[in-house]
Amino acid sequence: MKQDISSRRDIHFIITAFYKKLVADKNMLPFFEAIIEENHLKEHIETITNFWQDILLHTSSYSSNVMQKHLDFNKKNVFKKEHFTAWLSYLKTSIDDTFDGQNAQNMKDRAASIAMVMQVKLQHYD
Repeated sequence: MKQDISSRRDIHFIITAFYKKLVADKNMLPFFEAIIEENHLKEHIETITNFWQDILLHTSSYSSNVMQKHLDFNKKNVFKKEHFTAWLSYLKTSIDDTFDGQNAQNMKDRAASIAMVMQVKLQHYD
């Protein structure tokens, strides 16, 4: 039986697995090439772990504006609907491979909501 997400360590595990999937996908890699080239992937994973830790475990670790970062990034690398579909699929798979429970479901639900809001803001949602 799989356990639920209950710690920062669990979240970090998910985000690490998730990013392995993202950077292995040739359609998603361009969004992360600069991070990889500048050797900032570990730091980026820590930041994203902080983001999800705040959401799932009600902490105060993440201090940036995730929406604005993506709106700014979209000016350089345009997000398309298929990018959001892949992003969400990889995240859900990374969660489901190891975890089950209310926090796991909350993470998947919140990710779907984030993807929808970003697509609306970027005018890609239909």
